[in-house]
Amino acid sequence: MADTLAQKLIRAHLISGDMTPGSEIGIKIDQTLTQDATGTMAYLEFEAMGIPRVKTERSVAYIDHNTLQSGFENADDHRYIQSICKKHGLYFSRPGNGICHQVHLERFGIPGKTLIGSDSHTPTGGGIGMLAFGAGGLDVAVAMGGGTYYITMPKMVQVELRGKLQPWVAAKDIILEVLRRMSVKGGVGKIIEYTGDGVKTLSVPERATITNMGAELGASTSVFPSDEVTRDFMRAQGREQDWVAIGPDEGAVYDESIVIDLSELQPLAACPHSPDAVKSVKEIGNIKVDQCCIGSCTNSSLLDMLKVAAILKGKTVHPDVSLSIAPGSKQVYNMLAECGALADLIAAGARILECACGPCIGMGQSPNSGAVSLRTFNRNFEGRSGTADAGVYLVSPETAAVSALTGVMTDPRTMGDAPAITLPDSFMINDNMIIPPLPEEQTADVEILRGPNIKPFPQTHPLVETISADVLLKVGDNITTDHIMPAGAKILPLRSNIPAISEHCFTRCDPQFPARCKAAGNGIIIGGANYGQGSSREHAALAPLYLGIQAVVVKSFARIHVANLINAGILPLTFENEADYDKIDLGDRLTLPNIREALKTGAPIVMNNETKNESYPLIGGFSERQTAMLLAGGLLDYTRENS
Repeated sequence: MADTLAQKLIRAHLISGDMTPGSEIGIKIDQTLTQDATGTMAYLEFEAMGIPRVKTERSVAYIDHNTLQSGFENADDHRYIQSICKKHGLYFSRPGNGICHQVHLERFGIPGKTLIGSDSHTPTGGGIGMLAFGAGGLDVAVAMGGGTYYITMPKMVQVELRGKLQPWVAAKDIILEVLRRMSVKGGVGKIIEYTGDGVKTLSVPERATITNMGAELGASTSVFPSDEVTRDFMRAQGREQDWVAIGPDEGAVYDESIVIDLSELQPLAACPHSPDAVKSVKEIGNIKVDQCCIGSCTNSSLLDMLKVAAILKGKTVHPDVSLSIAPGSKQVYNMLAECGALADLIAAGARILECACGPCIGMGQSPNSGAVSLRTFNRNFEGRSGTADAGVYLVSPETAAVSALTGVMTDPRTMGDAPAITLPDSFMINDNMIIPPLPEEQTADVEILRGPNIKPFPQTHPLVETISADVLLKVGDNITTDHIMPAGAKILPLRSNIPAISEHCFTRCDPQFPARCKAAGNGIIIGGANYGQGSSREHAALAPLYLGIQAVVVKSFARIHVANLINAGILPLTFENEADYDKIDLGDRLTLPNIREALKTGAPIVMNNETKNESYPLIGGFSERQTAMLLAGGLLDYTRENS
């Protein structure tokens, strides 16, 4: 049987289930990564499992999100994570070493291996032929302990790339075109696999830009073949011994196919406030620009930075524009300094940030009120920048750099010849900011260092016989994890403190939601389609759990978030008839009678609206394992019961 590349990788790691789309499968995980915004909770969960040492081939903890230290909280979390790494056998990437996905691609990623990370952009690893998934922290903790990672077997989507990009058109424009065609919901339940003769024209950093932002499609992951281009990249990183050639079998059959002629693409931009609101830069026109931000895990590679430096060299940023640039890793930063490109960026008036996520996660560089901000990032959700009324456009580094010079959104093709950038044959290798794990025999006396902001995992309970609660919130379509659990400099430091961070839960939708939950004691949330899109942050499930939410009933869920709800022991259900969504109002009293027994027996699930004397059929669609988890009260309880 001819397999696609993704099917081949799944088959090589399959532990349980069959590879029929829609059925649950369990796969072996070779590597894990965490970052500090989600890592603290993941390691608290790992500690709760009582496993002395990680069992993966390699697990790495990165400090890259909460690097703005305006109080003790972030520094305490970093210290805690470092002590966990020392105690339990993980690599620790120190603050300043770089963004997790960029560094992992450079120093740890291996073609053909599986990777899960507590960050939704972990599919960046697909740029070198990894099977890489974003996941909730609890799933990562289980994998670190040697447990199986479970997903619903995805369908396979082929994106065939033909031809070659024209000058000034970038990899960012490829993924924006895919988003334009498929939408932020179009990848749900699918793996996006890139094929065609156009693949060989793209470098690994360009491929990684595409797989990184594939997360915005709602896709399970995205993947490129590992070929001679991959080999060149890994040789330059001094890791050629880790390279293997991997590609789809000849005659592999895909569930869907898309063809993109690279030569026909033009510079594109995702307009506020969704990554799929894509138009051409030319179509948008010369709108005034207040800010340009270049960096993030999507576009902070050496290739991106060298292009920007070449565009800015000898010029000055427009006086009405604030330009910030964040190199993706210390390796990139060092090489920019060594070749003189960093001096060109500084001389042009760019504000150089540390090698971290920074503005992408709302950690500084919020634009002025009502601003137009061009960002090379992956998300432009409303308010994510830290400025509620800012209009954020997602663009390529080329478009951002040129627009920073002109002061208006500018099609870079109007600027003459594009700079010709060639990646070096070898990169600067200096892993002095990565602390390797201690030998196990030296870990017995290592102390785990906890600060006062670090609180335990919220208390969970087995599923009750009948859920009876008020509707405490009703929201529409495409609710993101930023709506549920906002990020930003004020809230991110509370990631290890669920009681404190729950005070901000859903406040962008309804400032009274936390208080309403506390007054009610328990509740149900009603939502629309694609509920929970965006980040892998399990806090978007843990905060509602802490606030007493027992069930979330929606038209449809995003993949990672529904898994996080089940892990937390919150019952996620969908309407059998989407029209029933319109019949329910805030404050209605809803009952899920005999829900525990219904899950056990597979009986139909019905929700009664006591306020309106109506009933609505619902769909669970849980696997046997997921049902057992919900009955137990979540993944931690299930793991304890079955260990």
